Amino acid sequence: MAAHSTPGKYSVGLVQMTMSADPDANLRHAIAKVAEAAAAGAKVVCLPELFRSRYFAQTEDARVFDLAEPVPGPSTDALGKAAKQAGVVVIAPVFERRAPGLYHNSAATIDVDGRVAGVYRKMHIPDDPAYYEKYYFAPGDLGFRAFDTGVGRIGTLVCWDQWYPEGARLTALQGANILFYPTAIGWHPKEKAAHGAEQLDAWRTIQRGHAIANGCYVAAVNRVGHETPAGGNGDGIEFWGSSFLADPFGAILAEAPADREAIVVAEVDLARIEEVRRGWPFLRDRRIDAYGGITSRFLDDRS
Repeated sequence: MAAHSTPGKYSVGLVQMTMSADPDANLRHAIAKVAEAAAAGAKVVCLPELFRSRYFAQTEDARVFDLAEPVPGPSTDALGKAAKQAGVVVIAPVFERRAPGLYHNSAATIDVDGRVAGVYRKMHIPDDPAYYEKYYFAPGDLGFRAFDTGVGRIGTLVCWDQWYPEGARLTALQGANILFYPTAIGWHPKEKAAHGAEQLDAWRTIQRGHAIANGCYVAAVNRVGHETPAGGNGDGIEFWGSSFLADPFGAILAEAPADREAIVVAEVDLARIEEVRRGWPFLRDRRIDAYGGITSRFLDDRS
């Protein structure tokens, strides 16, 4: 574990991107965005989920496995150089090839010296229309994790994890000052008029809730743009952008637009965590002796 002098305040950069069909172009684009965020003062830069490709899980296609790569590998090597050059921490989502036929949806935390400080493998894997991720990804087996970096201890989770308070809690309990959620989420175009506003509000609300319940910062980093499946079959997904940073009491400090690329840069103040937790001591008042049932799928005995 590396020793660091942790700053009391630092800025984070949330890179909201559109993706092309060219993985190498996407990597170059991401590297440029890391440099841009660093130039704007960010000390941690987070990229969106699966940023090296269009969102391929709209269909099931075995040829897509060719996009996967090891960790360490090409993406972490290139972004490690970018991190070291800019002196920033980079959160790099990766379609991880662990072994032949075994793949994960992962996020590598790259420290300021360019080395991989740790890897998180997405724990919750969705299987919904146009989000057929169970075909591609094995569930994470490393648990919920926080890593020491040049800006202190941070946690990473990925997209569908953001709906689960258990993941946020277990990551925060490891001392993470900020939870990053690289994301690929959007509207089915035919549903947007009827349900779009409430879906976006629910997504924002649940993550603000994680910030409040755990007294830590939460950053959601989404892609943006309308992507249709390979071959043009289907209406595709309109990714809703809206990347944001929430403070430890759920206040939105900065937010990106829904319809275009953006880099959100906003400040994290570790003293704010102490201030909120003193006034709202949820961690103190937890009844850890009474939560055994949380490991059950469902409590059928209601007597």
